[in-house]
Amino acid sequence: MKNKKIREILLGKALDPMKSETRHSMALVAFLAWVGLGADGLSSSAYGPEETFRALGGHNELGLYLAIATAVTVFVIALAYNQVIELFPTGGGGYRVATSLVGPYMGLISGCALVLDYVLTIAISIASGVDALASFLPLGFQPYKLWAEAFFIALLIVMNLRGLKEAIQILLPIFLGFVVSHLVLIVYGIVAHVAFLPQLVPTTIASTSELAGNIGWTGVAAMLLLAYSQGGGTYTGLEAVSNNVNLLAEPRVRTGKVTMMYMALSLAFTASGIILLYLLWDAKHVPGQTLNASTFKLIIDSMHLGGPLLNQGLLVLVLAFEAGLLFVAANTGFLGGPAVLSNMAGDSWVPHKFRYLSTRLVTQNGILVMGIAALAILFWTEGKVTLLVVLYSISVFLTFAISLLGLVLYWWRSRNQGHSWVRRLLLSLTGFVICSGILAVLLYERFTEGGWATVAIIAAIAGLCVLVRKHYRETKQAIHSVDEVFASQPFGPVKEAVEPDKESQTAVFIVGSSRGGGLHALLWVQRMFPGHFKNFLFVNARTVDSHAYGGIGALEKMREEAADTLEFFVDFCHSHGMASSSYISFGTDAVDEVTKLCEEINRDYPNSIFFTSKLIFSTDNWFTRVLHNQAALAVQRRLHLEGLQMVILPMKV
Repeated sequence: MKNKKIREILLGKALDPMKSETRHSMALVAFLAWVGLGADGLSSSAYGPEETFRALGGHNELGLYLAIATAVTVFVIALAYNQVIELFPTGGGGYRVATSLVGPYMGLISGCALVLDYVLTIAISIASGVDALASFLPLGFQPYKLWAEAFFIALLIVMNLRGLKEAIQILLPIFLGFVVSHLVLIVYGIVAHVAFLPQLVPTTIASTSELAGNIGWTGVAAMLLLAYSQGGGTYTGLEAVSNNVNLLAEPRVRTGKVTMMYMALSLAFTASGIILLYLLWDAKHVPGQTLNASTFKLIIDSMHLGGPLLNQGLLVLVLAFEAGLLFVAANTGFLGGPAVLSNMAGDSWVPHKFRYLSTRLVTQNGILVMGIAALAILFWTEGKVTLLVVLYSISVFLTFAISLLGLVLYWWRSRNQGHSWVRRLLLSLTGFVICSGILAVLLYERFTEGGWATVAIIAAIAGLCVLVRKHYRETKQAIHSVDEVFASQPFGPVKEAVEPDKESQTAVFIVGSSRGGGLHALLWVQRMFPGHFKNFLFVNARTVDSHAYGGIGALEKMREEAADTLEFFVDFCHSHGMASSSYISFGTDAVDEVTKLCEEINRDYPNSIFFTSKLIFSTDNWFTRVLHNQAALAVQRRLHLEGLQMVILPMKV
């Protein structure tokens, strides 16, 4: 009871997943979705433009091309991902696209890359945010940055365990502060140096021609392509909406498209605007500061709003909002990552427990894994943003390329079904060429500088997923064999129902979705205790996981399946003249729900003994224990503590 009270203080009171009002109150409208999911893309303007500019190697005159290319690329990817929202309105994004349109194993690669992408979203956003804060702190703070990053990740873990909407509402003022402050700085910075704009184009063309005379047009193209690819982190986060359509308010497709429009407009304006500021204000790197910090300092000082103290205060405020937005963006990793893991769990690539919801209706296992993995990568890379950007960009553009390839294949296969397929095919193909090109350049240029680590991590995760799925398939086949054996059990001739007598000896069977497992337990009890039990009750507690919670239709389907299973057992007993009844419950924790039902049954039927089956593997080890919940043992322990008798029957598979 004490632990439950502490949990409520930290995470909030439990929510009822079976109430439609609960889901409605948690669904995100377009504006909140822009805050919660769009922050990842918008925050990349804190490091993406800088990485692009640095990659020019001092040839800053080429930056104008990159500012234009950045804005165009954002809209191409956003429009392509609008198609994903249309085709997959229940969410899943890149993973679902690749699985459905390319194949399950390409879906696996895309899913693994997405999981790593979201882990790196957390790591790079937190690292960049702390870098932004450190820009106005003394250099002596630098050695403590890593521990500050660990603290912020721990804080985000707790916030997300409390619930999705609550976390977003807390971070909303930070998001709005970033948008307003950066809008003012970009507009003012361009207007203040508007006199330089007419000269910018001819100067850029002349400088490009001069550079081409020195290193050749091929050299110029290679330099631009490398800088463009190195800034690939700018486009990350655009996939977040399509991955999490299931979190949006109805109508989801329209809400998703509006959210995507907000994201594309804000990111294109901010990222390309910042690159333009670097050019117009002749940005220079200052030790201990980000390029944004040194550029914004020049702009604020030129405003003449007050003395040095006020200017420094405004700079601190702007950088604090930038850091804050990066922390909001890190939160996107805690939204998208668990959603991808949940979808992969539905296809048995990862342990099924990643589908389970907490009492706050969030996938807490996914949240914890994402947070711990982000901490591990931060300590491994020592929080170096340049290295994290390489890891991040490769994983993101691998997902982008696979998803857009899936769209290309889909529209080509659908060419005879409508007149708009050509336009959509060309859009998807353009996006695929851009994303696969960036991926190829990054792998070639940065493979030895961290790219190899991305490839190795994705390969390792994929290999582990293959092992997990193989085990689940073998287990499913074994359970199916048991079901087939007991499917031949004949029903008896009795047509009338027999009501249980509350004072008689009662056998209570805790059953799941396997009818074979339930009949195995029933026949075992009858064989071992012939004529002893007069009542046969059946208990089923269904776990409302992230898939069942995807909509009212999914919940209703789960209700019907559970009711049909219990009705089968009760009808079987009645047909043999045995008194029988059933109990059903739904919740996020099957152990809690079963325990409550058993305690209720024991009050009505004091002469009860509880039975359930448990899968027994020939090679029981930590791997099987991770992949299968130990619900039977947990329920037995809880009932024994309450003084109730429970027997677990082994079912070898």
